Amino acid sequence: MIQAAIASLHTEQPTDWPQIAALYGELARLTDSPVVELNRAIAIAETHGPEAGPALIDRIALENSHYLHAARGELLRRAGHILEARTAYERALTLAHNYAERRLLQRRLAELT
Repeated sequence: MIQAAIASLHTEQPTDWPQIAALYGELARLTDSPVVELNRAIAIAETHGPEAGPALIDRIALENSHYLHAARGELLRRAGHILEARTAYERALTLAHNYAERRLLQRRLAELT
């Protein structure tokens, strides 16, 4: 039910990021899922700005997930922390195995130069 509410909110314009963050918070309490926590951190960053996300992401136990490092890189890029973003994208690239995801990460890295 919570996931359906989140999906529904994503269809609205403008996106209600505070509500999405709150729903991910509730879902995180129910599931104890690091992936849900990552989605919550992204929603919080969309609500409060990219500076709000990396500190939350750094507390999530997904060190070997390219999704975590790619999200961290994106938020750092948006916040203007280019060197840190590069490091995060490079880490994501070492962990990603899907061709399309690797190409996206390579493009993101190229955009930082």
